[in-house]
Amino acid sequence: MSFVLSICLAILMFGLIIMIHELGHFVVAKLGGIKVNEFAIGMGPTLLKKQKGDTTYALRLVPIGGFVSMEGEDEDSPDPHSFGQRPIWIRILVVIAGAAMNLILGFVILVILTSTAKLVPTTTVAKFGDSSLSAQSGLQVGDEIHAINGRRVFIANDIDFELMRDKDGKVDMAVRRDGKLVELNGVEFSMAKDDSGNQYISRDFWVLGVEKTVGGVIKESALWTVSVGKMVWVSLIDLVTGNVPISQVAGPIGTIDVIDQAVGMGWETTLSMLALLTINVGIFNLLPIPALDGGRLVFLLIEAVRRKPIPAKYEGAIHAVGFLLLIGFMLFVSYSDITRIFTR
Repeated sequence: MSFVLSICLAILMFGLIIMIHELGHFVVAKLGGIKVNEFAIGMGPTLLKKQKGDTTYALRLVPIGGFVSMEGEDEDSPDPHSFGQRPIWIRILVVIAGAAMNLILGFVILVILTSTAKLVPTTTVAKFGDSSLSAQSGLQVGDEIHAINGRRVFIANDIDFELMRDKDGKVDMAVRRDGKLVELNGVEFSMAKDDSGNQYISRDFWVLGVEKTVGGVIKESALWTVSVGKMVWVSLIDLVTGNVPISQVAGPIGTIDVIDQAVGMGWETTLSMLALLTINVGIFNLLPIPALDGGRLVFLLIEAVRRKPIPAKYEGAIHAVGFLLLIGFMLFVSYSDITRIFTR
């Protein structure tokens, strides 16, 4: 697939993710009696617009981004239907609705993937590859993997993620065997290298698959959504603590490259990437960082505790600084993306 087509697909993916995010803010704002001045898809100059009631619906030139402009969101307004005049609980729901919609979209995508799979994977070891080191280390067919390196495992995706985080090819496992919890320390795996030279565990066993049921598909998809969310959160912690170098963080350019690779692997991998991206956006937006929904949520929680809002000029200044820092970080990771792509 050409890089140009990958760029187009990435724009469509991010456009969908952002549209769903902003739609969450919009719908909850409307239901909460907040006046929405504009609901826009895209950024920059307006291409098309239509006025309906108090709201202008617009399609803008640059097909990345979008926004919901609510009355009194960033300034004081006496309008009883302005953002600042509505009850605190309604404003909190409006702020978190965007991220919630991203998580719901991720769940729906994972339901589709689980529904189209032949079997639903479990955490039970079904068979080993030839010369399996993990089998030689004590892991057995029929073992239900309960935890890896002290972290609970619920689905097969958790197994892959915990093994991926290991760096020396040895992990401690807790498995259910014949109804009892058994500790297996120092389970060994062979190591492989990716295109960037980073080492990772090569899993040498397959897990058992079971027949699909409606309940099984929904349960697996819900746990998969939680698993991806945990993966995003733990990865952020690894980044902050230095367990993962910042050079491995992918920005917009790196994401396009990853999407290009995903498309080459088939539609299932592409949909998995879309689910990862939308869940990532949802969780990242809830981080307590100024300019993000999580930053706005912090100010609302402070208002709920102190019974009066932070002056709009101070909150606006803090969000502006946060926005500049985010732009700076985005430029840095974009430069890192370019360096990584053209030097590999």
